[in-house]
Parts: sequence; C-alpha cells; structure tokens
Amino acid sequence: MRSIELVFDGPTDSLIRADWARLQAAGLPSLAAHTSPSNSPHITFAAGMDLQADGDGPWQALPINITFSGAIVFPAGPGKYVLARAVLLTAPLLDLHRCLHQGLSGALPLTLPGAWTPHVTISRRIPGHQLGTAMDLLDLRLEGQGTGARLWDSSTRTISPLSEST
Repeated sequence: MRSIELVFDGPTDSLIRADWARLQAAGLPSLAAHTSPSNSPHITFAAGMDLQADGDGPWQALPINITFSGAIVFPAGPGKYVLARAVLLTAPLLDLHRCLHQGLSGALPLTLPGAWTPHVTISRRIPGHQLGTAMDLLDLRLEGQGTGARLWDSSTRTISPLSEST
C-alpha cells in the first residue's frame, strides 16, 4: 500500500503527539506506542496499492491552514474503532486534494474527491467502551498548518518527500 500524506509544522505535530501521549498515559491504545520513525501525524490525501503520481503535484499551495473540527470514529473490526481528529473541509484544502488527484492513478475510492474524509488518526483498534474516556482527553479546539507532503510505501517501509516542509 502506498499513500500520499500531508504533514504538519512543528507546533501542530507536537499538539497531536500530545494527544497520543495523553491516551498512552491513561493506558489507552494510542499511536504513541508506534515508535517507527515513519510514524508522524498526517492527513492521508490518497492511498492505493498501485498509487502513481504524475508530475510534481500541487505542493506549491503549501503551507495550508488546517482547522480540526472535533473527533470522528471509524469502525476497525468487531468492537474496535479508529479515533481521529476530524478536519474542517475548507476550499483551499479541497482544492489541494482535487488538484493532487488530477494527476494521480490507482487511488482507492475512499480517498477520491467527493468521498474523502480528511482526518488525523489518534488511536487504532480502541475498544468501544474506552471511546468516551479517550475523547475526554482530547483538546478538540486545535488549528495548525500543513507544510509538507510525503509518499509512504508500506512494502518497502520508506518515506519519500514530495515537498519540503516549511
């Protein structure tokens, strides 16, 4: 699986990592437990097994302001969920996403314009009975900046920068 991801400036990255740390300190599942150097807060713009980008992409539009709009929960198997920060759909964010997909092939349908739900994952496979406790630990009034883009390749476990972070 390959994915194209928007990454954040230092302060935004730190605030999201603080969420991870609060959950971990409370004994809850958190991405803080995933210590790989490739693990960093991000918004997935596209994902797919055969994802291929054409050209340089729309990264000249960065940095871009990001507003988080609460929490979102996705199913992750029987009795388990993904807990994430929801991202407000702004015109600049939607334009960046749409422009990226104009020169892209192999993207999964859920990452295409019109179906995409931008979010930043906080916890994977959290049991349903722990969701309320986890959500109480998050400061959901967060704003930040997306400042760079990268390509993650899970088969080779490599990250390739697609733009420079500012």
